[in-house]
Amino acid sequence: MTVATSYNVNGTTLLLVFVFVFAILRISHAADVPAVYVLGSSVVDVGNNNYLPLSLARANFRHNGIDYPNGISTGRFSNGKNIADFIAKKVGLPTSPPYLSLMGTTPPITGVSFASGGSGILNRTGVNYVQYISLAQQVEYFSTVRDKLIQQLGQSGAQMHLSQSIFTIFMGNNDISAYFTAGSAVSQQYTPQQYVDLMLSTFKGLLKMLYGLGARKMVVSGVGAIGCYPAQRKTNSTGECIVETNYWSARYNEGLKIMLQDLKYELLEMNYVYFDMYGAMINLFQNAQTYGFTNIKDACCGLGNLNADAPCIPTSNYCPNRKNYVFWDLLHLTEVVTSMFVDILYSGTLEYAVPINMRQLIDVC
Repeated sequence: MTVATSYNVNGTTLLLVFVFVFAILRISHAADVPAVYVLGSSVVDVGNNNYLPLSLARANFRHNGIDYPNGISTGRFSNGKNIADFIAKKVGLPTSPPYLSLMGTTPPITGVSFASGGSGILNRTGVNYVQYISLAQQVEYFSTVRDKLIQQLGQSGAQMHLSQSIFTIFMGNNDISAYFTAGSAVSQQYTPQQYVDLMLSTFKGLLKMLYGLGARKMVVSGVGAIGCYPAQRKTNSTGECIVETNYWSARYNEGLKIMLQDLKYELLEMNYVYFDMYGAMINLFQNAQTYGFTNIKDACCGLGNLNADAPCIPTSNYCPNRKNYVFWDLLHLTEVVTSMFVDILYSGTLEYAVPINMRQLIDVC
């Protein structure tokens, strides 16, 4: 694709817009948006950590990917596809490739994934995994991609492209988990409220940076019911959810909703969807049989108590009936659950998608 980026005539903007639209149509006439840019943790990582040789947060080995096409372990922390894949499918685009796989190449115009397993809103989150891409670094990487877009499409074309693209940010689970892990250093440094406030203030600053770089349509997820993940349940002798962890997960989500409302007033062109992953998970637990799930406690793949004493590694046990399990491993949902959640995010009601759902966000002009 060739795009001229400078003209000495009055029709510059119109011509750039025409070329931009033509380029997008060539790539995918069925796409609802020009691109999906993905930021987040392992929930949406599609392989960035494969390129971090020192990272302990890796999933590019069996039994991960056992239900992915051809049974390939791609680096997704899942038995199959993850949230990023299903969002891309909803909008008619290919899954955005890992940023670190694109070194020395021109990023695709349909989006890029910056997500990294083990990462968090706070830079220190993930330190136990040695190597990861923090949210701040993910935003910095996006800035680099934006510069290349401007070279491809021109300033006006890039601005239009970004204003209509979807930015998905699934981040925060690891931050909460890090605080409520035995021997946590941050729990000695901050009270739970101080920690949640720090998460929110840091996240707000990074969202404002994204806006300044051209992001206008954001899909932001709250954290899940972290106290109900196998990694937390195994610390309870009864195997039930950890109430304190869930309480502060919910408190963070309440603060996030207020923060996003405030940002909307401050950043007039910003539109967003808040996805209530916590509420969706609790509903799933309470109505598990209705949705066809027979196990809401154990990890499908792992070792030991609740299959949660070790991550999914080649020597782990794994369940044959993965569609009946909520959790793939001690920290991640199964493919079938993530697909359900993206359906809710995309076309759900105000119960879980606020103030609009993703389909409505796409239609915002």
